Amino acid sequence: MTRVGWILSVAGAVLLLIGPVGTRLGLWPFLVGFVVLGLSLLLGLAGASVSLVAGFKTGQWLPVVAGIVVGLAVVGVPSAAVLSARGAPPIHEITTDPGDPPAFVDILPLRAGAANPPGYGGADVAAQQRRAYPDIEPLVLELDAEQAYDRAVGVVQGMGLNVVARDRSSGRIEAVDTTFWFGFKDDIVLRLSGTGSGTRIDVRSKSRVGLGDLGTNARRVRELLRRLRSPA
Repeated sequence: MTRVGWILSVAGAVLLLIGPVGTRLGLWPFLVGFVVLGLSLLLGLAGASVSLVAGFKTGQWLPVVAGIVVGLAVVGVPSAAVLSARGAPPIHEITTDPGDPPAFVDILPLRAGAANPPGYGGADVAAQQRRAYPDIEPLVLELDAEQAYDRAVGVVQGMGLNVVARDRSSGRIEAVDTTFWFGFKDDIVLRLSGTGSGTRIDVRSKSRVGLGDLGTNARRVRELLRRLRSPA
């Protein structure tokens, strides 16, 4: 029984890696990756449970500790990600200006065939965003257009985003971010416009696939705004 628990836990750990990595490498669709991930959780839970029972039955805990620890780790890693997104609405885009969201231009060809269309989701998405993330709003910097644009480019590059387009004349920056585990592509656009007191910056971040994003786009927009306020 001790060996069975260990094998189940290790199999769960292997699938925990294989599911997302296979999706990232394009070996299968993300839905298959999710199924593999779900199976890894079941195996990890089974492995930890069998190892625990083996410990009680034999009274020898040292041989079963590895099975318990690995099994619980398999369950804990994705569970922690889900719990961290508690309260996140089932939306896959965030913008500082729901009334007039920045538009994608150069990124449009990259989104060809994406499950989520490039257009904004509308009033329902805006309402859900306001309830969940009331702090996300336009940023006004006391900088002229040139200074603000240079800062924005530096922040986008500093976050490791893949810059697709820079159009200083229209105040637009477009970039793509690739998530770590599954390699999902999320698109970002920044729009800079002059105001009486400086430069206003609006940001939009949208996933290409998925109904919800577990709060990923909101975290990205918040981080962009934070760095734009204090780039150092």
